[in-house]
Amino acid sequence: MLRTLKDLFDTLLAPPVAGNSGAGSSAEHRLHLATAVLLVEVMRADTECSDAERQAVLDVLRQRFELADDEVARLLELAEHSARHATDFHAFTSALNDRLDHAQKVQVVEAMWAVAYVDGHLTAHENHVLWRVADLLHLPHGAYIHAKLRAKAAAGH
Repeated sequence: MLRTLKDLFDTLLAPPVAGNSGAGSSAEHRLHLATAVLLVEVMRADTECSDAERQAVLDVLRQRFELADDEVARLLELAEHSARHATDFHAFTSALNDRLDHAQKVQVVEAMWAVAYVDGHLTAHENHVLWRVADLLHLPHGAYIHAKLRAKAAAGH
């Protein structure tokens, strides 16, 4: 299990190699990990990490990346490990800035808001994490607020 997790981690964080046919796949894995880590950071920002938040992260990852249940579980485990050991969001937001267009970045932030709202309340720390990530993704304030409002409405709040 640990060897498999280490292999997955190494694959996800390996720099792309020019001319390597697997480089696109490696870049895709880094994109998955970066998105998962940001979702986990919202989950961790709450003082109590609820089962509903964890399930919301799993659901977003499964839907967004069309992964099998075991792949989603491994990705979440790796994201939790990466989030615990990260010193900032820059490596993760940089990966997203390199690969995503504006609309896709808004979708990531909206998914983060959905995780924040799933337990029925928004903490100041969750709000700060979302604001910081949106800023690092170079999203205008209006896009950040609209993503928040859409996620809030979808959560029924």
